[in-house]
Amino acid sequence: MRIVIALGGNALLHRGERADAATQIRNAAYAGEQIARLATHHQILIVHGNGPQVGLLAEESERDPTLEHGYPLDTLVAETQGMIGYWLARSIGRHLPDTPVAALVTQVVVDLADPAFGRPEKPIGPYYPGAEAERLTTERGWTFVLERHGYRRVVPSPRPERVVELPVIARLLDAGTVVIAGGGGGAPVTGDRSGVEAVVDKDAVAALLAEQLDAELLAILTDVPYVYAGYGTPRQRPITTISPDELDEGSFTPGSMGPKVAAACAFSRATGRPVAIGALDKLAQVIDGTSGTRVQLVK
Repeated sequence: MRIVIALGGNALLHRGERADAATQIRNAAYAGEQIARLATHHQILIVHGNGPQVGLLAEESERDPTLEHGYPLDTLVAETQGMIGYWLARSIGRHLPDTPVAALVTQVVVDLADPAFGRPEKPIGPYYPGAEAERLTTERGWTFVLERHGYRRVVPSPRPERVVELPVIARLLDAGTVVIAGGGGGAPVTGDRSGVEAVVDKDAVAALLAEQLDAELLAILTDVPYVYAGYGTPRQRPITTISPDELDEGSFTPGSMGPKVAAACAFSRATGRPVAIGALDKLAQVIDGTSGTRVQLVK
């Protein structure tokens, strides 16, 4: 079975952890081990997130006194693709020494007329206290949103229109390669390959790739075991199986579960095939449908 896995950035840097390389390498090693077990029986394409990592690199770049300007977001996304792709490829290769693994720096075409550029809502980077967020808004023109753990920077997240390296990804999968591509949603570019100051949602790119590569399952892995109705309220309950039409009626956070739900609904409607949403540490059960939330059309 051909499976596209959307691996959340928080799987590599858990909430509250320090962004040390050793911590992320350890987490990537665990993720790689889980995925390697799956890859012994299935064709696997991994699309990883990079929210914590690209935000950290953006912060470091902006603070560097030797630079006139911080590095643009498209370049930082490409940087995280190399870093995280290397960590995952190294871990998977350790467990599958006879299986080729390839991590691709991937470009995703977006439209500069996308309304998302006037409505930044994609969270990146660490949490800030209110005073620090206010200072950065004044000094750098950044936009912040208040989440449960503090203020977080938000940037535009335009809709992906086309993955430039799609033919390469398809050939690698057909050849039996475990592929890591579209990391961080891909480096956003215009049709003429100019870089764009934005971050594309990795779940949307995973859904697009899953559809175009004729995947039989899209698996969206996050740090909670289910999609919850009434999340964070006394009436919170896990959703086990649901149709995309029913799921659309729920209310989900734009910068968190919202994009995952939107991607799941888009893929399910376009292909008639299922989407599994669940936790990385239950990957095998999420794939076989005994854990997590299953999104599928009602027959």
